[in-house]
Amino acid sequence: MTYAVQLGNIIQLRKGKKATEVHDQRVNGAMPYIQIDEVRGAKPQKYAHDAKGVSVTPDDLCIVWDGANAGTVGYGVDGLIGSTVARMRIKTPEEWDTEFVGRLLQSRFRQLNDEAQARGATIPHVDKSKLEAIELPRIDRSAQRRIASILARADGIRRKRERLIDEAQDFVRSAYLHTAGHLNPSHGDWEPFTIEALAEDRKGAIRSGPFGSALRHSEFVDEGIAVLGIDNAVKNKFAWAERRFITSSKYEELRRYRVFPGDVIITIMGTTGRSAVVPDDIPEAITTKHLATITCNKELIHPEVLSFAIHSDPLIIRQIKSFNKGAIMDGLNLGIIRKLEINLPPMEEQLRFVRMLRKARAIETRFQTSEGSGEDLFQSLSQRAFRGEL
Repeated sequence: MTYAVQLGNIIQLRKGKKATEVHDQRVNGAMPYIQIDEVRGAKPQKYAHDAKGVSVTPDDLCIVWDGANAGTVGYGVDGLIGSTVARMRIKTPEEWDTEFVGRLLQSRFRQLNDEAQARGATIPHVDKSKLEAIELPRIDRSAQRRIASILARADGIRRKRERLIDEAQDFVRSAYLHTAGHLNPSHGDWEPFTIEALAEDRKGAIRSGPFGSALRHSEFVDEGIAVLGIDNAVKNKFAWAERRFITSSKYEELRRYRVFPGDVIITIMGTTGRSAVVPDDIPEAITTKHLATITCNKELIHPEVLSFAIHSDPLIIRQIKSFNKGAIMDGLNLGIIRKLEINLPPMEEQLRFVRMLRKARAIETRFQTSEGSGEDLFQSLSQRAFRGEL
């Protein structure tokens, strides 16, 4: 039988503090300044000096205590920790392996983060009592090292999948620039079109969702006609996220805001400038006021090309910034969207890009599934380790 011990019984917890002196480069007597990115494994970017600071060694564990990343755990770092980080120092290092404890706690990130978010504070922070109540299997140190090695290999598989996804996304960006973008040698010969000219020639081809009292949050229901929002486009490809619905009778009032298969939706509030193409199997749906919708003239431009141009073409992004010159922050509205210009590539080049885009997305989808991502493997092994079954 494997016995368990609570984390609070094996570690000493100490919160970090803001250093009195922080430098952008190493100076005599300064130590690496360990903040959120460094806990996550990034190379230190700043160096600090503080005689009363809280230092960590590679044998200590660090946990992000405050903010959106609360609950993130790291180890193997050396320096002074900032005010958003806490040190967990193992009381009996001859009994407990740092990597073993660290990897088990990393697998509990979602739990720790959810508990931090649920506390209701303006800035989330780790629940100390729940952190210290986490139970670890009481096994000998050699078994801990073996388990840590297994978890390290599983984590390596997961990280490799993540790198492959990043590489696929980099490939797509490069493919766009060389086929439909300004790195195509013929780009200068292509005729410029405004987005308004690339939309269908009908009223409402470029539109936003209902404003003001036309659609209130209180009118959403559990089922009915779907309502698309920022979350459906924020990843620059269409995804079902939070489900919102309105009744059929409400839909009749708002039918002019309907979206159709192949429409391009663009975020114009909150996180602006993200875009996606509405899929062919979309049920009847409208959008919130946070989205603009373009029904393309598909004889001129493929929706995937227009969507990608809006969120990733440097020439389009430059135009958006130019229209916002003098504003406190970049914004988007229908007036700006209509005026944006794109040198229109031949349909042959557009379709060449779309083929590459779809191949890359198929790779991403395979690696993002639970089977392909390595996430389920890592979590399964971690949970078995927590139960002392490895």
